[in-house]
Amino acid sequence: MHPHARRARPRQPGPVLALCALLAAIQAPLAVAQAPRESWPVKPIRMVVPFAPGGGTDMVGRAIAPRLADRLGQPILVENRGGAGAVIGTTLVARANPDGYTLLVCDTAHTIQPALQKLPYDPIRSFSLLGTMVKGDTVLAVPASLPANTVREFIDLARAKPGTLVAGTAGLGSSGHMSAELLRVMAGIDIVIAHYKGAGATMGDLLAGNIHVSGITIQAAMPHLKSGRLKVLANGGSARSPLLPDVPTVSESGLPGYNTTGWRGLVGPAGMLAAVIARLTGELREVLAAEETKAYFQGNGMEVDYRDPKAFATYITEDVRRWQQVVQKAGIRL
Repeated sequence: MHPHARRARPRQPGPVLALCALLAAIQAPLAVAQAPRESWPVKPIRMVVPFAPGGGTDMVGRAIAPRLADRLGQPILVENRGGAGAVIGTTLVARANPDGYTLLVCDTAHTIQPALQKLPYDPIRSFSLLGTMVKGDTVLAVPASLPANTVREFIDLARAKPGTLVAGTAGLGSSGHMSAELLRVMAGIDIVIAHYKGAGATMGDLLAGNIHVSGITIQAAMPHLKSGRLKVLANGGSARSPLLPDVPTVSESGLPGYNTTGWRGLVGPAGMLAAVIARLTGELREVLAAEETKAYFQGNGMEVDYRDPKAFATYITEDVRRWQQVVQKAGIRL
């Protein structure tokens, strides 16, 4: 190098380049924060129903899955994991990877089970709550061959044959279990309570006359009422159903205070990313707000009843307390 030559100084970035660098630095964290929302979902989602196929909760899951999948752009595969009154399937989801690809359709059993036993999960803290979906009543259904057409006639029959009539349920701690226990205690009758892995299995034995009464959804009962294979003694809710206006409630049939209105909601494992929860919650709300969805559930004896995650947590807390009081007053033991 020539002794009088100057070493070239590196060029400093001009104001435009400096501004671009600053904007990139600011936007980088935002891009990271938004990435889960933009990239999720990139594969099929599993929706666990903690009961065997054929019941009301299974129906809700299979009705919601394709509607939600259309909005998310990925298939949603319904998987039935029945047993132990929803505890098996619920535990599976509580322990799943919280990546947004495993969801649970929970129902009234989610708040009944904590009132009955110690569980491997907490009904709120073990889950990312997404929202409630629907509510609906159960009806007390009996085989057409049973010589009882009202709640009072059923009670008289049970008292005449103590320990012989069997009430089938969708599982230990299910809403059907509570409806049977309430009937047993409030009517003061001696009936056998048999637990199945889901409402579908219960229905098979009810139609065959192997069991004598069951608390089932109106949707599940309707085709068998029309065919004449089942009879409905009463509606388990607090008011008569528009679908069965001539059927009285259990409360007005001589057991005042009887109420087994149930609900269904959607949750995922605890720890899901906030952006994924927000996406699922928003899309679920839109699905449930659609008139087509409302009409579908109304036609099946249910009513859309959406609550956001915060309201859902409050609802679970209150429902657990309600069932604890029922279990205590009725002296129900597993």
